[in-house]
Amino acid sequence: MQAGQDRAVKVLNSLIETTLDSANGYKEAAENIGDAELRTMFTERAERRREIAGQLQAEVRSFGGEPQDDQSTMGKMHNKFVDLKTSMGADSDKSVIDEVERGEDVIKGKYEHALKDDDLPPQSRQLVGRAFETIRADHDEISAMKHRMH
Repeated sequence: MQAGQDRAVKVLNSLIETTLDSANGYKEAAENIGDAELRTMFTERAERRREIAGQLQAEVRSFGGEPQDDQSTMGKMHNKFVDLKTSMGADSDKSVIDEVERGEDVIKGKYEHALKDDDLPPQSRQLVGRAFETIRADHDEISAMKHRMH
């Protein structure tokens, strides 16, 4: 694998890990939210994030790399925190939205950072850019929802 491809694999694997964190976070949120409409939206977003991760994994394979296939330890800990926080009550729907928005801030920042990486090959940058458009739209919608609740 060439140095540029090695760099691309590293960047893409980092995005895969964060995207899997997000998919699992949305899955946890769907399981912990009382509102049926939000539960459906979160379930759909979890699936969409898994699809994005799958596309990134295919890109890593195209470089001869081994794609990340699990979420991060921090992501797993955050999901458990959401479960604990929700089980304690305290306006659980609002708490779930707050945690989803915090996760959206993280993933949006990671994708923005990756898009600024000048060493990312053009085809990878295009893939990351398309994924970022979805992530940014989801982030903005959750952020607006959170602000309406507070």
